[in-house]
Amino acid sequence: MADRALLFDVGNTRLKWGVFVDGQISRTGSIRHEQLRESGFSSLTTRIPRNVDHVLVSNVAGPGFGARLVSFIGIHCGADVHFAKPQKNGFGLKNAYRQPRRLGVDRWAAMIGARAESKSSLCVVDAGTALTIDAIDGEGLHLGGQIIPGLQLMARALASETSDIGAPPRTKKDVGPGMGMFQNTTRQAVQSGAMNAICGAIERAGRTMRAAGLRPRIILTGGDASRILTQLDGKVLHRPHLVLQGLAFMLQSDS
Repeated sequence: MADRALLFDVGNTRLKWGVFVDGQISRTGSIRHEQLRESGFSSLTTRIPRNVDHVLVSNVAGPGFGARLVSFIGIHCGADVHFAKPQKNGFGLKNAYRQPRRLGVDRWAAMIGARAESKSSLCVVDAGTALTIDAIDGEGLHLGGQIIPGLQLMARALASETSDIGAPPRTKKDVGPGMGMFQNTTRQAVQSGAMNAICGAIERAGRTMRAAGLRPRIILTGGDASRILTQLDGKVLHRPHLVLQGLAFMLQSDS
C-alpha cells in the first residue's frame, strides 16, 4: 500500500486538510476556527482518516493552535507531525527575505505549489483573511511580495474606525460588471470598494511585472478566490488547494 500523508493548511480563519496518496490530493475539507473553539478538535474525528504515515502542516495560527493540533493527531492518528518552515533556498525557489523564516509559511508553500506546476514567471495571490501577492521570475527567484487586508478585514476596519458605516453584511453580494461597481447603499459600497481595491492591487502587480519584462501567470488561491476570480481582467488560474499542493511537493522532494 502506498504511503498516505495528511496535509494541513492552518490559516487565520479556517483549517483546511487533504490526503495525499499516489500523487493525488483527495478527501479535502475545511472547518472554521470558531467551530473548533465551540466543539473542540473532536469534531475532526469523523472527517480525517486515522491510517496515515506522514503529517505535514503549514501553520500561521500560532504555536498554541499548533500544539493542540499535534495533541489531537497524536491521539487520532498516532503519527508524528512535522511543520513546514520557509527556507533560503529550496524546492526550486530562492527566498527574497533577508530573514527567510520571517516569510509566512503559507506564502512559501503556495509559491512552491505554483512553481511545481509552472516554471514560468508567476504572480501568486492568496486571498484569505489577508491578501498576499508574491512575484517569482522564471528562474524561481522570489522577487518579494505585498500584504493587504482581505475583503472582510477591509470592511471590518471601516466599521470599527467610523461612526456611520456599520458592520459588513452577512450576505456577500458580488460586485456587478461595468457600472455595477457603483452601489446605492453604504454597506454594498463598502463591499464594492474592498473588491475593487483588491482587484486593482492584483492587476497592477501583473502590469508591473510585465513592464519589467516578465510574462507572469497569475495563480489565485484562498477562501475569497472564487469571488475575486470573476472580477479580474485577463486569464487567472484558480487553485483552491495551492498550499496543500506545495506541502505535497515538499513531501515528494524529501522522500
